[in-house]
Amino acid sequence: MTFCLGIKVSEGLVGIADTRVISGNENISARKITVYRQSDGSSLFLMTSGLRSVRDKAVTYFEDQMHTHDEPFDRLFKAANAFATQIRKVSSEDKVALEASGLTFNMYCLMGGRLAADDEPKLYLIYPQGNWVEIGQETPYHIIGSPGYGKPVLDRTLKYTDSMRFALKVGCLAFDSTRISAADVDFPIDVVLLFNDGRLVQRRFEQDELSEISDGWQERLRNSVTNLPSVWLDRFFEGIDGRSEIASIYADTPT
Repeated sequence: MTFCLGIKVSEGLVGIADTRVISGNENISARKITVYRQSDGSSLFLMTSGLRSVRDKAVTYFEDQMHTHDEPFDRLFKAANAFATQIRKVSSEDKVALEASGLTFNMYCLMGGRLAADDEPKLYLIYPQGNWVEIGQETPYHIIGSPGYGKPVLDRTLKYTDSMRFALKVGCLAFDSTRISAADVDFPIDVVLLFNDGRLVQRRFEQDELSEISDGWQERLRNSVTNLPSVWLDRFFEGIDGRSEIASIYADTPT
């Protein structure tokens, strides 16, 4: 599986991707974020999940189109359309053979960037069919790959008005929650930050670099549970004889 997270906040975009790839019986590391810098100085990035062979082929086709394109893309949706065309092309070439082998054509993509004619950074989710939706302010993030484990912390904490620093921190916690529960998601992680002014920076983090936040988050979770209001628990357990209560419960349970 994969963990790729794209976040849009008022200061720009945050992209986080793990590097674990399952190849047969082997676990290998490979980049799932690709950054492109166009000739006019603008930048965009891709994050992908799904079959690695489908991803590599679609990305190769897209890069070839970028190299042969007369002018750089001036709007991110145009780049999204161009990549979607390559997904459909790969689908027409490989989908039947993949499905005959019991594999699903399941490539998903997050594309982010601010190109010359964009009024702000844009973030798009592109589906295996080649259609796409824009990630906006109402739900300012999307996860592709393994979404379930990281969603709770994002849904409870992340807002469009948050800073890039906060978004990156909570994004790393979402990744850590996924890593703990999903054996096929792991370090190192690649991070991309794209600011409103078009600056793009990228960085790879190893596990030991983020161990403090991981360990601290786990300890704080346990302490938070301990410190939650417990009057209702006191009332529930008050005067209960545990053994007799358990016995009466099992006595009333149909067999």
